Amino acid sequence: MVYILLAPGFEEAEALVPVDMLRRANIETATVSITGEPVPGSHGVTVTADITLDRVDLSRADMIVLPGGGPGYKNLGKEPRVEELVRKAAEKGLWLAAICAAPTLLGRWGLLEGKDAVCYPGMEEGLTGAQPRMDRGVVVDGKVITGRAAGSAFDFGLALVEALAGAAEADQVRHGIYY
Repeated sequence: MVYILLAPGFEEAEALVPVDMLRRANIETATVSITGEPVPGSHGVTVTADITLDRVDLSRADMIVLPGGGPGYKNLGKEPRVEELVRKAAEKGLWLAAICAAPTLLGRWGLLEGKDAVCYPGMEEGLTGAQPRMDRGVVVDGKVITGRAAGSAFDFGLALVEALAGAAEADQVRHGIYY
Protein backbone atom coordinates (compact mmCIF):
# COMPACT_ATOMS: atom_id res chain seq x y z
CA MET A 1 0.00 0.00 0.00
CA VAL A 2 1.18 3.48 -0.88
CA TYR A 3 -0.07 6.37 1.20
CA ILE A 4 0.06 9.81 -0.42
CA LEU A 5 -0.40 12.50 2.24
CA LEU A 6 -2.45 15.56 1.29
CA ALA A 7 -2.40 18.83 3.22
CA PRO A 8 -4.20 22.03 2.26
CA GLY A 9 -2.23 23.74 -0.49
CA PHE A 10 -0.66 20.56 -1.92
CA GLU A 11 0.62 20.75 -5.50
CA GLU A 12 -2.01 18.84 -7.46
CA ALA A 13 0.28 17.43 -10.18
CA GLU A 14 2.81 16.19 -7.62
CA ALA A 15 0.13 14.18 -5.83
CA LEU A 16 -2.30 13.12 -8.53
CA VAL A 17 0.12 12.15 -11.32
CA PRO A 18 1.88 9.67 -9.00
CA VAL A 19 -1.52 8.33 -7.84
CA ASP A 20 -2.43 7.75 -11.48
CA MET A 21 0.90 6.06 -12.32
CA LEU A 22 0.71 3.78 -9.28
CA ARG A 23 -2.89 2.77 -9.93
CA ARG A 24 -2.14 2.07 -13.60
CA ALA A 25 0.45 -0.40 -12.28
CA ASN A 26 -2.22 -1.95 -10.01
CA ILE A 27 -0.35 -0.83 -6.89
CA GLU A 28 -2.78 -0.23 -4.06
CA THR A 29 -2.65 3.49 -3.34
CA ALA A 30 -4.61 5.72 -0.95
CA THR A 31 -4.72 9.48 -0.77
CA VAL A 32 -4.67 10.59 2.86
CA SER A 33 -6.16 13.81 4.20
CA ILE A 34 -4.29 15.14 7.20
CA THR A 35 -7.22 17.46 7.99
CA GLY A 36 -10.11 15.00 7.76
CA GLU A 37 -11.86 17.16 5.16
CA PRO A 38 -11.75 17.50 1.39
CA VAL A 39 -8.30 18.92 0.72
CA PRO A 40 -7.88 22.07 -1.39
CA GLY A 41 -4.87 22.03 -3.68
CA SER A 42 -2.68 25.02 -4.40
CA HIS A 43 -4.40 25.71 -7.73
CA GLY A 44 -8.03 25.35 -6.73
CA VAL A 45 -8.46 21.61 -7.29
CA THR A 46 -10.10 20.11 -4.21
CA VAL A 47 -9.64 16.40 -3.60
CA THR A 48 -11.73 14.15 -1.41
CA ALA A 49 -9.09 11.83 0.00
CA ASP A 50 -9.59 8.08 0.25
CA ILE A 51 -8.86 8.04 3.99
CA THR A 52 -7.83 10.26 6.88
CA LEU A 53 -4.47 10.24 8.64
CA ASP A 54 -5.75 8.26 11.61
CA ARG A 55 -6.59 5.34 9.28
CA VAL A 56 -3.06 4.87 7.90
CA ASP A 57 -1.89 1.34 8.71
CA LEU A 58 1.90 1.04 8.54
CA SER A 59 1.66 -2.74 8.81
CA ARG A 60 0.15 -2.66 5.29
CA ALA A 61 2.38 0.10 3.94
CA ASP A 62 5.15 -0.10 1.38
CA MET A 63 5.67 3.62 0.84
CA ILE A 64 4.78 7.07 2.18
CA VAL A 65 4.69 9.93 -0.35
CA LEU A 66 4.86 13.64 0.48
CA PRO A 67 3.82 16.02 -2.32
CA GLY A 68 5.06 19.60 -2.31
CA GLY A 69 3.29 22.84 -3.01
CA GLY A 70 4.07 26.11 -1.23
CA PRO A 71 1.59 25.96 1.57
CA GLY A 72 1.06 22.18 1.26
CA TYR A 73 4.49 21.05 2.38
CA LYS A 74 4.45 23.62 5.19
CA ASN A 75 1.11 22.25 6.38
CA LEU A 76 2.51 18.71 6.30
CA GLY A 77 5.47 19.90 8.36
CA LYS A 78 3.24 21.59 10.96
CA GLU A 79 1.34 18.38 11.70
CA PRO A 80 3.24 16.36 14.35
CA ARG A 81 1.42 13.16 13.36
CA VAL A 82 2.94 13.41 9.86
CA GLU A 83 6.49 13.57 11.21
CA GLU A 84 5.73 10.70 13.59
CA LEU A 85 4.29 8.59 10.76
CA VAL A 86 7.22 9.27 8.44
CA ARG A 87 9.77 8.51 11.15
CA LYS A 88 8.03 5.22 11.99
CA ALA A 89 7.93 4.34 8.29
CA ALA A 90 11.68 4.99 8.05
CA GLU A 91 12.34 2.85 11.12
CA LYS A 92 10.39 0.01 9.49
CA GLY A 93 12.49 0.33 6.33
CA LEU A 94 9.58 1.47 4.16
CA TRP A 95 10.07 3.56 1.03
CA LEU A 96 9.90 7.33 1.56
CA ALA A 97 9.19 9.62 -1.38
CA ALA A 98 8.93 13.41 -1.51
CA ILE A 99 8.80 15.94 -4.32
CA CYS A 100 9.34 19.68 -4.77
CA ALA A 101 9.66 21.38 -1.37
CA ALA A 102 8.67 18.25 0.60
CA PRO A 103 12.17 16.67 0.52
CA THR A 104 13.20 19.49 2.86
CA LEU A 105 10.90 17.93 5.46
CA LEU A 106 12.85 14.68 5.18
CA GLY A 107 16.02 16.73 5.65
CA ARG A 108 14.61 18.55 8.67
CA TRP A 109 13.64 15.22 10.23
CA GLY A 110 17.15 13.80 9.71
CA LEU A 111 16.10 11.22 7.11
CA LEU A 112 18.42 12.28 4.26
CA GLU A 113 21.74 11.81 6.04
CA GLY A 114 24.37 10.64 3.53
CA LYS A 115 21.87 10.44 0.65
CA ASP A 116 21.70 12.07 -2.75
CA ALA A 117 18.49 14.09 -3.12
CA VAL A 118 16.78 16.75 -5.19
CA CYS A 119 14.16 19.38 -4.34
CA TYR A 120 12.63 22.55 -5.70
CA PRO A 121 15.47 24.78 -7.02
CA GLY A 122 16.58 27.31 -4.44
CA MET A 123 15.62 25.15 -1.47
CA GLU A 124 18.75 22.99 -1.44
CA GLU A 125 19.80 24.21 2.01
CA GLY A 126 16.78 22.37 3.38
CA LEU A 127 18.17 19.02 2.23
CA THR A 128 19.99 18.70 5.55
CA GLY A 129 22.47 15.83 5.51
CA ALA A 130 22.03 15.14 1.79
CA GLN A 131 24.12 15.76 -1.29
CA PRO A 132 21.91 17.92 -3.56
CA ARG A 133 21.68 16.60 -7.13
CA MET A 134 19.92 19.54 -8.75
CA ASP A 135 20.81 18.42 -12.27
CA ARG A 136 18.28 15.56 -11.98
CA GLY A 137 14.49 15.53 -12.00
CA VAL A 138 14.30 12.46 -9.76
CA VAL A 139 16.85 10.87 -7.44
CA VAL A 140 16.60 7.39 -5.95
CA ASP A 141 19.03 6.65 -3.13
CA GLY A 142 18.40 3.54 -1.07
CA LYS A 143 14.73 3.59 -0.10
CA VAL A 144 14.33 7.34 -0.55
CA ILE A 145 12.97 8.87 -3.74
CA THR A 146 13.01 12.64 -4.25
CA GLY A 147 11.69 14.74 -7.11
CA ARG A 148 12.48 18.28 -8.22
CA ALA A 149 9.07 19.87 -8.92
CA ALA A 150 5.71 19.58 -10.68
CA GLY A 151 7.51 19.27 -14.04
CA SER A 152 9.06 16.04 -12.74
CA ALA A 153 5.75 14.52 -11.62
CA PHE A 154 5.60 11.87 -14.37
CA ASP A 155 9.21 10.78 -13.85
CA PHE A 156 8.64 10.80 -10.09
CA GLY A 157 5.48 8.68 -10.41
CA LEU A 158 7.24 6.22 -12.70
CA ALA A 159 10.15 5.98 -10.23
CA LEU A 160 7.65 5.04 -7.52
CA VAL A 161 6.22 2.33 -9.78
CA GLU A 162 9.69 1.03 -10.60
CA ALA A 163 10.66 0.93 -6.91
CA LEU A 164 7.61 -1.16 -5.99
CA ALA A 165 6.90 -3.21 -9.12
CA GLY A 166 10.11 -3.19 -11.17
CA ALA A 167 11.42 -1.58 -14.34
CA ALA A 168 9.28 -3.70 -16.66
CA GLU A 169 6.06 -2.52 -14.98
CA ALA A 170 7.24 1.11 -15.05
CA ASP A 171 8.02 0.72 -18.77
CA GLN A 172 4.57 -0.75 -19.36
CA VAL A 173 2.93 2.25 -17.64
CA ARG A 174 5.22 4.64 -19.56
CA HIS A 175 4.26 2.99 -22.84
CA GLY A 176 0.57 2.99 -21.90
CA ILE A 177 0.55 6.77 -21.49
CA TYR A 178 2.90 7.38 -24.48
CA TYR A 179 5.44 9.17 -22.29
